Amino acid sequence: MTLIHVPRLPKNAFDPNRPVSALLKAQIEYLHDAERRLPLRYRSEVYINAIKTEGEAAKYIREVTEAIHDAHAEAMAARVRVPSKRKRMIEIAAVADERAERKRVNQVKKRSRQKPKGKSGPKKKK
Repeated sequence: MTLIHVPRLPKNAFDPNRPVSALLKAQIEYLHDAERRLPLRYRSEVYINAIKTEGEAAKYIREVTEAIHDAHAEAMAARVRVPSKRKRMIEIAAVADERAERKRVNQVKKRSRQKPKGKSGPKKKK
């Protein structure tokens, strides 16, 4: 595998007191939209128009990112289902036998309720 050399960042790459750039403002607005879709307990109380420095932006970005991860983890935990135990074949066969028995009993009852086929009523003498 080829080793890729990544140069170190210069010391002035992150200055917590530097004013936020347009790119950072766009990222803050994007995260604010994502944050508005979170449940209330995960939302931060930060007013995004008050963020003026890179340090404040970094803190806000960290809070919102952690809140998104926490909300996702909770939602995944709620979706986990406990797999149901499979019914054993003996139990299924027993249920089938019971159904067959009930069906036979019902058929016998129906036959006894039905009128005999043919003429109904008393027989007449000729």
